[in-house]
Amino acid sequence: MRNAVSALLQHDWRGLLHGVTRTHWRALLALAIVSLVFFVPGQFSLQPMDRDEPRFAQASKQMLETGDFVDIRFQEEARHKKPVGIYWLQAAAVKLGAAAGIDDAKRVIGLYRIPSLLGALAMVLLTYWAALAFLSREGALVSALMMAGSVLLGVEARLAKTDAVLGALSVASLGFLARAYFAARTPEASPTLSRNLLIAFWAVIGAAVLIKGPITPLVIALTLIVLAVRDRSLGWFRTMRPGMGLLIVALVVLPWLAMILSKAGMAFITESVGKDMLAKVGGAQEKHGAPPGSYLGIFWLTFWPVAPLALLAAPFAFRERRDDGVALLLAWIVPFWLILEAVPTKLPHYVLPLYPAIAILIVLAAERGELLKARWAQALAAFLMVLVPLVFLIGAPGLFYFVEEGAPLLRLPFLALPFLLIAALVGGYAAWLLFRSGTPIHAMLLALFASLSLTFGAYLYGLPMLKAFNLSPRLAAAAKASGCADPTFASVGYREPSLVFLTDTKIRLADAKDAAAFIEAEGVGCRIAFIERQHEEAFRAALQGKAAPALVTRVRGVNINAAVDKQRRLRVLDIAVYVRR
Repeated sequence: MRNAVSALLQHDWRGLLHGVTRTHWRALLALAIVSLVFFVPGQFSLQPMDRDEPRFAQASKQMLETGDFVDIRFQEEARHKKPVGIYWLQAAAVKLGAAAGIDDAKRVIGLYRIPSLLGALAMVLLTYWAALAFLSREGALVSALMMAGSVLLGVEARLAKTDAVLGALSVASLGFLARAYFAARTPEASPTLSRNLLIAFWAVIGAAVLIKGPITPLVIALTLIVLAVRDRSLGWFRTMRPGMGLLIVALVVLPWLAMILSKAGMAFITESVGKDMLAKVGGAQEKHGAPPGSYLGIFWLTFWPVAPLALLAAPFAFRERRDDGVALLLAWIVPFWLILEAVPTKLPHYVLPLYPAIAILIVLAAERGELLKARWAQALAAFLMVLVPLVFLIGAPGLFYFVEEGAPLLRLPFLALPFLLIAALVGGYAAWLLFRSGTPIHAMLLALFASLSLTFGAYLYGLPMLKAFNLSPRLAAAAKASGCADPTFASVGYREPSLVFLTDTKIRLADAKDAAAFIEAEGVGCRIAFIERQHEEAFRAALQGKAAPALVTRVRGVNINAAVDKQRRLRVLDIAVYVRR
């Protein structure tokens, strides 16, 4: 232990990394511990993050409520945009939570996030495994650590969606593909993968299709096309037994596909292919449009603290593009990245399956001593290294100040600030180390501590305490505090999926007139209506002169998906909670 601490203090990482990677099991255990330290904080304390996460979670909850594990629905609306895999995983996690005695498990968002947590953990471990085809054990460990500390994977580990699981399956596919490609180009090596590895490769592709459709097969297909053009042959891929592989993929995917087609008919194909996938290609879907180059622009944030090193590795990647390892990594990264930049619909997580290959490419350049040493480049990389924690240090207090209510000094994230300050100081020291001594990998490893401090500040003490953005949990808590037993719900002016998830699947997302009729209905037990202030007068008028229901409380806050009005001013919602017993 003393030697490890000494190595850290002296920035002599080589001995420490060598000790951790003495055996693969030791390396995997170390990576698992580090990953859990990065990914666990906030899993249960963060509210459901509108809108995608509660849509996934609510659909999984409805599977548990109805017992229908084939059709995917959000309330009465068919949700056929994605295949069923992630919903099954989430439903299984909630069932295990309920069996373990967790109270009201179906509304505990942290249980729905367990597949994403495990997917992120698997993505780190599989990055190590995939990187072993390109790098030394120490280099593979560093590549995996890069993934563990990256901002984007940390976010996806805490969202009950598809992307962390898809990322794990994608990097596994890269590892299989790399081993087969290198074996075919090394005469003394075995020309084929073992039968078990081949079965695993195709099973992974089948699982990826069941999670998010054609994304992973598309990345693989683009990689193969680039390699075929480069090598003027794709004969080596026959060793991957594509005929057998298609049969395995079919065995994984077709049973559910047959069931959903028999239940929903061609509506599933129309929704998933026509309205989801092709709509994203044809235009900006759900207001998620952005110009080409957007992914490159946000890369410096989403892959922090690793991204600054990509700047230093870029000349090596271009110069050594004829090298087999570099060529394979570029074939994995570049075509799919260009397609994503060209497609109008853009979301930050779309590029996540490419990040392990970027990490491996950076460490490959470092192991060969070919990271760019130009002072201007190191200065720019150092600036990018310290920029992100500084933005959080300045931006978080500003966000709290402008959206929270109360006395000015109380509108600051006091518990988060020490962690944000530590992140900025450590990030600044890492940037200085990068610029002054020209040791980028050492600087990045040090910056992982800054990333960890940001993780604690944001997910433990920042976001959970940002009351203004926690409208749905506060409304659900107000309903519970009303004393109503098994209430029915309606909401006017606030329609976020998180409210459906936290209250009741049958909540009515109504207008003022419908809400008034709902609240006055006879013989339906306790009723709760959430009425946003701008609809409150119409609601009261629609009560037709009858006694108004009891106003038990008001909840004020900001809808993160509609935080500003047309004049770009902060839009504060004031929601009344009415109860009729």
